[in-house]
Amino acid sequence: MKSNDPHSLIKANFRFAKILVIEDNDDHWLLTRQAMEQSLPEVTLVRVATPIQAMTLLNEWHYQEWEIPKLILLDLYLPSSEDGWTLLKQIKQMPSPINQIRIVMLSSSEDKADIVKAYQLGVSSYLVKPTTFSDWLFYFQELRAYWWETVSLPPTHYSF
Repeated sequence: MKSNDPHSLIKANFRFAKILVIEDNDDHWLLTRQAMEQSLPEVTLVRVATPIQAMTLLNEWHYQEWEIPKLILLDLYLPSSEDGWTLLKQIKQMPSPINQIRIVMLSSSEDKADIVKAYQLGVSSYLVKPTTFSDWLFYFQELRAYWWETVSLPPTHYSF
């Protein structure tokens, strides 16, 4: 019998909860880390600063189910937007289960063309980076409420 208890859903979402943060700006990483540590203390944060580091880590994690993050926060400018677009495409072309990880693009760009392109390429959400720490904190409290306490995240399964 399956439980419809919302608390069991939350507990399941937090099991092996990890977020991969792909952010090349040290100041933005500091804000992200501090806000996320306050909003999501149960979640392990792993940061990489370059697309090469991200792909290396994702390739290593491919056969380690317990290491695969539940969510990726991807900065669009790594340092150019072309780097972010290329990385997004590479992740989406990886074999399952890596290509199924939810990706939230976090960018300073408010350009409507960037937002449209991000969704066309498969991001789950697009967030414009806030300018104050209180706004960063609000973003990650909302991220917690939605991604960990509201939705049912799929289990990680390998396809052979």
